[in-house]
Amino acid sequence: MKKSTLLLAILVLGQALHGQIATVIPSSTSIALTSVADTHTWSPFNNPAMLGYLVSPEFAIQFENRYLLSELSTKSVQLALPTALLNTGISFSHFGYSLYHEMLLGIAFARNFSDKFALAVQFNYYTAYFSASNAYHGAFLPQIGLSVRFSKVFSLGFNTFNPFQTNIETEFVVKRVPTIFSIGTEYFFSPDFVWRTQLEKEVSSNYRGAMGFEYQLLKNFEFKVGAYGSDYLVPCLGIGFITGAFLVDLNCELHPLLGLNTLAALKYRFGK
Repeated sequence: MKKSTLLLAILVLGQALHGQIATVIPSSTSIALTSVADTHTWSPFNNPAMLGYLVSPEFAIQFENRYLLSELSTKSVQLALPTALLNTGISFSHFGYSLYHEMLLGIAFARNFSDKFALAVQFNYYTAYFSASNAYHGAFLPQIGLSVRFSKVFSLGFNTFNPFQTNIETEFVVKRVPTIFSIGTEYFFSPDFVWRTQLEKEVSSNYRGAMGFEYQLLKNFEFKVGAYGSDYLVPCLGIGFITGAFLVDLNCELHPLLGLNTLAALKYRFGK
């Protein structure tokens, strides 16, 4: 009983502090969650437009643990299938544990227009388990992503999640699904050193600003550092490894009030 109460308190507090990021939306491997303009990484629920830049199929799994509690973890999986006409992506995310959990399924279609810009539409189905009614309730949520490359070194990204503010209504409660608008930039000081920024707004929450730097120290090793803030400033660190067709990312962030978040992701790119 005490653990359930603690989990509920942390979940409610965490949602209040990070209202602009739904727990079921997987954090991106881009440091400090600066993924909306990351042209090198496809993050399905952060900006599906990056799917349009992929030239080979890829498969990825990811695990994120919040505050060292397994009950507050997010597991996700994604698959991209590029074609000559459209690139298609399928992604799935699960957050929570037996008494309460949320799931998000997305199917995206993206296209790269001569490397000048990429546009994507994603159709999401969100569902949550409510123990009070012992039932699942869900809703369809659209998502639109855009990436514009102004030059070889500078690009702009935009994403909107649930723009029509769709919520889930049950007999006992109304589950509010976040509506998020994100915009960001990407600038390459050199092929090995990139700077990203992001500003996003959840309609019922404060603005969230983020900045991150990623530097490829060696051919197969990358170091990442950044920070984001809304009510609190959260520092972030990460590393990345490349071994053949496999990419491994390990990120962490330290919230001054709630504690440590950790993320591990494994990606396989076919044909590499």
